Amino acid sequence: MIGRESELRRLARLASAREPAVAVVAGEPGIGKTRLVSELLATLPAETVVLVGQAEPGSLSRPYEVLLDAIDGRPEVDEEQLAALTDAAHSPVERLHIGLAILADLIGDSPAVVVFEDLHWADSESAALFERIADQRGPRLLIGTYRPDEVTRRQPVAGLLARLERRHAVTHVRLDRLTPAQTAALLAAATGAPAPLRAATALHHRTGGNPFFLEELLRALPGYAVDDLVEQPLPWSLADVLRRQVDDLDPVSHRIVEAAAVLGHRIPFDLLADVTGTGEDELITVLRDLVTRGVLVESGEDEFAFRHALVREAIADQMLGRQRRRLHEAALDVLLAGGASDPAMVAHHARGAGRYDDLIAAARRGTALYLSIGSAYQALQLAEMGLDELPDDPGLLAGAARAAWLAGLLDDALRYGRRWRDLAGAAIDRSEALYLLVRIAWESREPAEMRTLTHEIETLIAELPPGEGQARAMNAIAQSAYLRDELDAALLWCERALALAEEFDLPTIRLTALLEKGSALTERPHTAADGRKILATVVDEAEKAEQWVLAASALNMLVQGEPPSSPIEHAETLERMRVDAERAGFESMAVATYFQGRARLAVRAGDLGAAIAALEEGREQDSGLRRRGRWADYHGVFLAGLYLEAGELDGVERIIADLAAVPNNPPTVIPGLAFNLACRRGDLPRAEAALDEFIAALAGQSWRSGEQAQDLVAAALDAGLPAHRLDQMGRELLDADVWDAYRTLVDAQLAEVRGQHADALAGYESIIEAHILAPATRGTVRVGAARCLLAADRRAEATAHVAAATSLLGQWRGWRVAQLDRVRTQLGLAPADAPAAVTGPAALTPREREVAVLISDGLTNTELARRLYISPKTAAVHVSNILRKLGVSSRTEVGDVVGRS
Repeated sequence: MIGRESELRRLARLASAREPAVAVVAGEPGIGKTRLVSELLATLPAETVVLVGQAEPGSLSRPYEVLLDAIDGRPEVDEEQLAALTDAAHSPVERLHIGLAILADLIGDSPAVVVFEDLHWADSESAALFERIADQRGPRLLIGTYRPDEVTRRQPVAGLLARLERRHAVTHVRLDRLTPAQTAALLAAATGAPAPLRAATALHHRTGGNPFFLEELLRALPGYAVDDLVEQPLPWSLADVLRRQVDDLDPVSHRIVEAAAVLGHRIPFDLLADVTGTGEDELITVLRDLVTRGVLVESGEDEFAFRHALVREAIADQMLGRQRRRLHEAALDVLLAGGASDPAMVAHHARGAGRYDDLIAAARRGTALYLSIGSAYQALQLAEMGLDELPDDPGLLAGAARAAWLAGLLDDALRYGRRWRDLAGAAIDRSEALYLLVRIAWESREPAEMRTLTHEIETLIAELPPGEGQARAMNAIAQSAYLRDELDAALLWCERALALAEEFDLPTIRLTALLEKGSALTERPHTAADGRKILATVVDEAEKAEQWVLAASALNMLVQGEPPSSPIEHAETLERMRVDAERAGFESMAVATYFQGRARLAVRAGDLGAAIAALEEGREQDSGLRRRGRWADYHGVFLAGLYLEAGELDGVERIIADLAAVPNNPPTVIPGLAFNLACRRGDLPRAEAALDEFIAALAGQSWRSGEQAQDLVAAALDAGLPAHRLDQMGRELLDADVWDAYRTLVDAQLAEVRGQHADALAGYESIIEAHILAPATRGTVRVGAARCLLAADRRAEATAHVAAATSLLGQWRGWRVAQLDRVRTQLGLAPADAPAAVTGPAALTPREREVAVLISDGLTNTELARRLYISPKTAAVHVSNILRKLGVSSRTEVGDVVGRS
């Protein structure tokens, strides 16, 4: 049930309700309607009566075909009733009541699930019977499946669906094609091993995300590796099924559909007309028929595509090789004569026609073009097409390496980058290759490789004359130093590159050097403001120059650094980063980094539910999280941190297990999370052991984080670690580069636990408005101050701090709110999360009630947004508010509460 879990839960909930319910499952052929119903039936209790009937093509002439199929072979059916059902001597009304009586005898008072499959083929009597079953009382679920594209006004099912909507609460389940991520998951489930991303993407494209097509490929070609499966011919059984859609075409239409199959995924009208020599009116008539049949779809202005890519493949496979080659050559001549601007199409037909000089020229032009407009996958595809014919071409290798890196395919980027470096003739080209390889090594978490490459670049500088080559190499070293947290060295190399950029008028070199300089400066509190100013300048200038990678990288640093005073400004910067990253084709930044930014924005708004929802959505959407790389680790660690905040400790344990399966994690990641988890669970021995492991690993971490220090010390305090351990943590976790507000907070927490309430209070009150601290952390500061004031019996002042903390933690939950509630109890106040008046589902607005029902059906934020025509961000806010108002901590609990109301 890959990609169908929420739909299965919705149907299972209806079946278990023991009330009359109607569900309609819609989707194209092969999308999984029958499989979904079968999975549901397998979950039903033994006492449930199950009746499944199937309509067949041509059943419009066989009354009650679906019911007859459902009861076929059941000995308990009365023979006289069965004969009467099909006896034309009885009136239609009589036969309808006979059908209902047969069902009533079979079901009795038992819970039942009645399924009518393929209603688009159902006869009018079966449709009428389906409608009358929906009117019956009793513990039964009635399910109908159909293909929307095959329903016309003349078919009985069209009127049936309209009448059902007017008379019943119908649950609609629309099955969409699998996403690339779900395709990869299905391949992994079928083969027992993770599918290579590129193979999964190619198979998703080949099958259109249709699970039937994908399973047929796997079933018919057992033993093939997934990579090999991409290129294997279609199994005859599947090809035969697909070709049936065009078997009855007239000769002219058949010739046109064959030409369309050869022309590719996108079929321009004019090109099809030129290649086939067909007049406009005649071609319009043929194409209209093919669209009506569901063979083609109109994919754009004067452009067509096959509804299923495998249909195109099946048609093309039965053509003669010479026939295909002549069509490719005709298309290529038309494109070249017209000065075609689409190099991908030119390359496709050049390869099909065997004209390899045209192929290489199109590949070179297309790789550069698609990189310039941010189409990284397309650029990689074209570069690889050219490399198949000219494997040692440095220009194509450079394009393939850059495109693979932007697409997040690090293994491919590394392979092409190394070959580019080895074949580069000029020192400047070699330095460019090394620049990219440094970045790839960092994203692959290979610090030793980074150092080796950096040394190679330093050696290369001596071979380069002063000018652009030297400056680029210096920027490469600066980047390497910055990524390895050697900030002084990074700044030194930046200044050297800037001097050369100024001397030789190299604007792109200057922007790159300023990006590295600004990034390095933001890492230190006393220079962060200067760094942000430099990065803002880089963004503006890079966007004007259409240097989208530089612009997106600078914006990324801005959204990750010290937060701006305005949340609106932060949100605008984040959206700007996403747009620029998409223009660059920078997949990881456009998806994973974007959702991390949305989560940080929610944290700055004090909304924990929205922050978790944003990260979960990013985890669902970003294919890069299944690959090795820095972002996968950071995304998981960030989400684990928010789960720790919310008290969702099982989620933290799952993420730790996921991280443990990824090689080369930063050394402090897993022990740090394990320590925090053990503290929150009150497992002191495990916490002590994890702390020893963490501190040992900390020696290899060149940077210190105030936020990390505060999180871990707070967990240690909650678990009751002894004072000497707390002092050890303070020494190890803090250094001169940590933001002052965090250092003050940790010092205040440690002073408070020692009983030094006056010192702790002074520390807390000095940072209650510290902008660097998120609202939830400032809420904890206020709670700490209130505790210290209560120790001195200054209740009025403590109450004021508690009121401020209650506001700051209004959309938070977990241990911070628990601490607040303990202080509120000491002051005789109600808990912070106690509703003022209305509680439970009654507190929800009408829109929130609608969202809550969909949450209980298992919909994700993305599905909520699509269903309600709102943005995923708005959906996340609704979910957060619902969790808060219902007083629950997980989406699963929403269904329980809504179900009880």
